Parts: sequence; structure tokens; C-alpha cells
Amino acid sequence: MELRDLKSFIEVANYKSFTKAASHSYLSQPALSKAVKKLEEELHVELFDRSRRQLKLTDAGKIVYQQGIKALSSLSELTTLLDELINIEAGEIKIGIPPLIGTLFFPSIARSFSEQYPKVVLELVELGAKLIEDLVEEGQIDVGIIVLPSDKSKFNISPFVKDEFVLYIHKDHDLAQQPFVSLHQLQNEKFILFSREFALHDYIRRECIASGFTPTVSYQSSQWDLIIELVASQLGIAILPKSIYYKQNNPNIRIIPLRNPTLIWEVGIITKKDSYHSFALRELLKQLTKGTVYDSSSSSNVKNISDK
Repeated sequence: MELRDLKSFIEVANYKSFTKAASHSYLSQPALSKAVKKLEEELHVELFDRSRRQLKLTDAGKIVYQQGIKALSSLSELTTLLDELINIEAGEIKIGIPPLIGTLFFPSIARSFSEQYPKVVLELVELGAKLIEDLVEEGQIDVGIIVLPSDKSKFNISPFVKDEFVLYIHKDHDLAQQPFVSLHQLQNEKFILFSREFALHDYIRRECIASGFTPTVSYQSSQWDLIIELVASQLGIAILPKSIYYKQNNPNIRIIPLRNPTLIWEVGIITKKDSYHSFALRELLKQLTKGTVYDSSSSSNVKNISDK
């Protein structure tokens, strides 16, 4: 069955006449008759009762007419939906971000993007960077913003932001007045780290080991604000990106630069290699790689799935 034959049949049925249908369409009367006859032969039914002066649908014709209208309506809706996608007017993007990165950057990402594309929903999946990499690789989320490095053989990787790690300590700590500290000076301290599923857990441990000691871990948490409060309660020290300091407001917290070595926090954007990128995702990636979203505003078209 060809779509143009079905359209011709519906046109004739609407006007109850081949002549009238021809006068209101781009097809001639013989062309319409041929299309209807072809449809009848394919379906093995008569669609019109031609014994009357005015054409009348047979019972079979009524069924074909009703279903044909539905089919054409669905096809029309399909075209509209595809047009919306192409024009970035609709869609959904699943974006994976560790809680720390989400706190610092996601509100601005969502606000900036939703201002341009209000019908595109950003679904936030908050997990550790290790789990986010797995979900991107499995195709369960579209894009991840994670702590680098990452596997270049599996992912397309674009830099997003760089920051410096600093020491977070209580204001009454013996080191609180130092202009800077080295990792080696912290070998006898109790560390408060992110949980093991977070990339920062392994990163801090590796850097400490490279400086000659294995850190003593007093607490682990998946929430940066809880880590800050534990430090403020003098239960240990933490090494975190400097950006966090401007998000917290505990007066008992001090930050001190790290030297020998200086530790850099690199955040990147990953997508699965050779994966399909929707129109909306392409636009989001363009916006992220421009580095235009760095404040703490919030957005309304966000679904938050906070698992870790």
C-alpha cells in the first residue's frame, strides 16, 4: 500500500466525488480513480458504493477511512516531533556528574541551557566518577562530567575546568597559619576522604603514597558538605578543590595551598566513542566546551537522581 494512494482515497471520501476531489487537489480525476482502484485491488475489497449518484463508503471503506486518518495523523505528528528535535525544541539528556562537580557547576549548566532550549530536560544522575564512566560506556547516560584522566580509547574527552587542590583544616589547627604545606607534612594527620567509588579517593591516596606515606583515613563520605563539617569538628583534614571553599560558609574552616607537589583538579566531559549524539546533546556539548557556565544559579527543568 502506497501512502499517496491512501491520501487519494481519503480525498475522494471527503468530497464524496472523484470530480470534486480532483478540483480541490493536484491530481486529475483519472489519477484519483486509478489510485482508489489500486487500493481496492491490494486490499481485496470495494471501498465505495458506486451505484448511487453520490459516492458512499462501504463498510470496508469506512474501516480503511478511519484507520487511514489515524495513520496520516501519526505520520504528521512524527514529522512535527522530528522537526522539534532538529530545532532543539524537545528532548531529554541524561548527564552524569559526581556530587562535588554537580554542586559547583550543574546549576549553571542547567540554567544556561534551559534559557535557550526550555523544552529539553536535563536528567541529572549523581554518582562517583568511576560509576559514571561505566554508565557512559554502557550507553545508559549520554554524557558525563568527571575528574580526569579517563580512558581515551573508550571516550571522547574534552577539558571542562581546572582548579587547584588545597588543604582544608580547622582554624585552630597547628598548620592553620602556614603560607603553604607539603603533602609530606600531613603524614601524621587523619584524612577525611570521599568514598571509594569516587575518583578523588584514589587520587588523594596515590599522591600521598607518592610523597612517601599511606594516609590514615578517619572518615569517608559521598557528600562534600559533610566532609567540610567533619573537618570543622576537628575530626580530620581534607584535600579538596579550592572552588568548594567559596560554596561553604563555616567560619571554622581554613584553606592552605599545597606545594611540593602542587595538586591540580582537572574536570572533563566524556561521551562514548562512536555513539549517536542527538541534536540536543550536540548543542549541550557545544555550550559546555565553550566554558560559559560557572555560577550557582538553579534551573527548573531538572530531574535529580541522587544515588551517591
